[in-house]
Amino acid sequence: MGDSICTRKLIVQVCNARNLMPKDGQGTASAFVIVDFDGQRRRTKTKFRDLNPQWDEHLEFLLHDLHSMPSQTLELNIYNDKKAGKRSNFLGKVKISATTFLKLGSEIPLVYYPLEKRSVFSQIKGEIGLKIWYVDEEAPPPTEEKKEEVAAAAAENPPPPQGDEKPPEEKPAAAPPSDEKKEESSEKKKEEEKKPDEKKEEKPPENQKKDEAPTPTPTPQPEVLEHPPIAQHKPPNKKPITNENTSELKVLHKNLSSSVDRRTGAFDLVDQMPFLYVRIVKAKRANQEPDSSAYAKLVIGTHSIKTKSLADNKEWDQVFAFDKEGLNSTSLEVSVWVEKKVADDKTDENSIGTVSFDLQEVPKRVPPDSPLAPQWYSLEGVTADQNNPPGNDVMLAVWLGTQADEAFNEAWQSDSGGLIPETRAKVYLSPKLWYLRLTVIQTQDLQLGSGGTEPKVRSPDLYVKAQLGAQLFKTSRTTVGSSSSASNPTWNEDLVFVAAEPFEPFLVITVEDVTNCQVVGYAKVQVTSIDKRTDDKSEPRSRWFNLVGDEKKPYAGRIHVRVCLEGGYHVLDEAAHLTSDVRATAKQLSKPPIGLLEVGIRGANNLLPVKTKDGTRGTTDAYVVAKYGPKWARTRTILDRFNPRWNEQYTWDVYDPCTVLTIGVFDNGRYKHDDKKDVRLGKLRVRLSTLDTNKMYMGTYSLMVLLPSGAKKMGDIEIALRFTCSSWLSLIQAYTNPILPRMHYVRPFGPAQQDILRHTAMRIVTARLARSEPALGQEVVQCMLDSDTHIWSMRRSKSNWFRVVGCLSRAATLARWLDGIRTWVHPPTTILVHILLIAIVLCPHLVLPTICMYAFLIISLRFRYRQRVAITMDPRLSHVDAIGPDELDEEFDGFPTSRPMEHVRVRYDRLRALAGRAQTLLGDVAAQGERLEALFNWRDPRATAIFVVVCLFASLLFYVVPFKAFVLGSGLYYLRHPRFRHDMPSLPVNFFRRLPPLSDQIL
Repeated sequence: MGDSICTRKLIVQVCNARNLMPKDGQGTASAFVIVDFDGQRRRTKTKFRDLNPQWDEHLEFLLHDLHSMPSQTLELNIYNDKKAGKRSNFLGKVKISATTFLKLGSEIPLVYYPLEKRSVFSQIKGEIGLKIWYVDEEAPPPTEEKKEEVAAAAAENPPPPQGDEKPPEEKPAAAPPSDEKKEESSEKKKEEEKKPDEKKEEKPPENQKKDEAPTPTPTPQPEVLEHPPIAQHKPPNKKPITNENTSELKVLHKNLSSSVDRRTGAFDLVDQMPFLYVRIVKAKRANQEPDSSAYAKLVIGTHSIKTKSLADNKEWDQVFAFDKEGLNSTSLEVSVWVEKKVADDKTDENSIGTVSFDLQEVPKRVPPDSPLAPQWYSLEGVTADQNNPPGNDVMLAVWLGTQADEAFNEAWQSDSGGLIPETRAKVYLSPKLWYLRLTVIQTQDLQLGSGGTEPKVRSPDLYVKAQLGAQLFKTSRTTVGSSSSASNPTWNEDLVFVAAEPFEPFLVITVEDVTNCQVVGYAKVQVTSIDKRTDDKSEPRSRWFNLVGDEKKPYAGRIHVRVCLEGGYHVLDEAAHLTSDVRATAKQLSKPPIGLLEVGIRGANNLLPVKTKDGTRGTTDAYVVAKYGPKWARTRTILDRFNPRWNEQYTWDVYDPCTVLTIGVFDNGRYKHDDKKDVRLGKLRVRLSTLDTNKMYMGTYSLMVLLPSGAKKMGDIEIALRFTCSSWLSLIQAYTNPILPRMHYVRPFGPAQQDILRHTAMRIVTARLARSEPALGQEVVQCMLDSDTHIWSMRRSKSNWFRVVGCLSRAATLARWLDGIRTWVHPPTTILVHILLIAIVLCPHLVLPTICMYAFLIISLRFRYRQRVAITMDPRLSHVDAIGPDELDEEFDGFPTSRPMEHVRVRYDRLRALAGRAQTLLGDVAAQGERLEALFNWRDPRATAIFVVVCLFASLLFYVVPFKAFVLGSGLYYLRHPRFRHDMPSLPVNFFRRLPPLSDQIL
């Protein structure tokens, strides 16, 4: 083996292309493919007049240097074949890094690559489907005779010429058997005939070993596709690929086609997790006994689990999934036990046999293969001297798979506690929310009073109260007079509710009298009968409802209202700056998605314990919740691990790129049913507009949580993200559209009303998700929705203040720069500014073009220094290190407060001091505006008279002096040398500060 020579051959199977650009002037194209790799060129046949050509040809390349393969690139070009004497048209190209190639022996995926342009002006579209793999062959060193034969063969077959536009026809490089060569020569005469795929797979190539597998079929599917960041290059895997480590193959794709439906594909953002699956269907006993039941018991080392106990002739049909990394044995034992009741309510258990499996010989199953069929296995005796009667059999199936197996979600899982509902992975959907608008117009024929005990002459105050579920809103008060117009009170007020599907049964409208605190009457409106509208072009119909009083007054009047369900709004259930969905409620207003968001939740590292187990040691039962739009994805709970590995992948449709994905990590405290709440371990937010399209982001990010003792790092989470855009035009167009639907701008809500509706929607979503099974805890939903952002916090106030200061720091820097120019700190720069001022005055038409060009150049050059996407929470920006314990305690205090009076007094005094400084700042700002206003309303007659005279002389001066001269003179005066300046404030500043504000009139 030491003298053997390892040769590597790369096989490229050009399968087909789709949606090519027509290039022949008749709406079609005659395409052929040229593939270049390692200085070699191969060419496929020409498929005439077909925009979706099907080649199914194998092109073979011999690698000269195995170690240089990872640094090489395969280039593929597609051309439109014209007649002789004409130049071929370019249809597109694809470049693929050699690090993405798989070795023969694994499942070779069919990948569609989008065709790229050769230049900016190229008109290219479509994609091409390829399968690429390589084969390593070990051969003895060639003898002298073989070297002479190789040299002679090389002389007879010179290498093909290198050309760009019109290369000569070449045969496919895959070496078929001699029978296939004859078929190919006959097919050259008949180019319209297609060669069957079965003939390509009858025999392996001549230069391939006999013991190797033949060429894979055209439709294999990958086990797992993992896409690391584009800038990452992995070294070649020199370990030989066998049946045991084929699951560790990684296919790296830089450019991905949006037309490939990844929802049905493998988990390409996460790692494969090997699981041992055991499906036990049923058992068959030779001697059946009455009043007995049977169960199966599985034992793998220290792992032992039982099925449910059922009567005879009934199926268990249970699937068990064991984490392979947690197994401590190489054998599986399945035994069947019979339970029979005896006296005193006791049960007698006897084993009727056992069947054993060697885990090293268990077959592997890779989706989309069909499920493994269960088989009958004979049960052997419990002991060696026990003769097991024939007929005791068990039907089961055992295989090795991954978390992508269809049976995984419903199986008993060893790493999540088995079949506990609270630890299973689930997907939740927020309820569909509507705005319900009730317009109260007027009432008529009100029956006031209760039978003559009250005085006849009075002016009652009435208001209308409406209630939908727990929501209650009231109109303003109206006084009922004695005249005919005043006896029918009119409001014309809108009351807006949040309604969630399925709707509450009734909307209750009540008219109440404030003077005697009595109900005049009420009416019930069935919510399902309310009209829906999507815009403001048509007003909903108004309706009259009879008011029902007490038992003595079945008719108490009637009320005129207009009620409708508004489908043109988006009901906000998140903070406006952190929203993940902006679509209108009505489905007919929804636009198609512009892309796909894929999130791979890989695992967590170094989690801190948050509770104790058995009172002796700390533990953490962690799970992850990802929220985007109405879809909530919850991973399974990994019990008692500080470094859990979930490796679960979820997808969302993206309708707007300026939205936010929220990911939270929690400790499960509910699965033991001891009324404990889930504890937050950290939260991340990802704004999709900061992600590059068709690129994968994989990394480990810190989990920070704010506790009463301060900020604390709870561990790290490893996630993978990819935002795939299907259309660049739709993505760019989304930036020009308004953020919210049209109704938010045509008939907007006030800020206070919008805030009330948002918190109402939060409460509804929290209540609905808490009623799911298993429930998503109230504390989890509130953490993900940031329901406490409206509560006062000194830390948030400081953070927002310094954010404002940071935004204004640019303007302050510019002001300091101008002051340095003005004071001649750097004379050459000041002289250059003088020259620039003269150029601007002489050529004012070049000001805007120059500014735009400078902005283009400066922003373009800063692209290479752009910051990476920040996913983790920023403790410095959150201002968690610059606050005291009392301020943190105030933030965690509830509303109303539960702290002692002394603490509340200290906090109140601190807030008064802060508000005093803000009050002084507001007074100074108001004084500047009042001084400017006093200049025009003659509050100071002498100051206004001086200003009027100055305006008169300025008007006469501007009639004489050209405007360019005035601008130039003013600029030169502003930039004058410090030798010609005074230390005292200028005359206009002194004049403005002497104007009278209204501060002297405030008490």
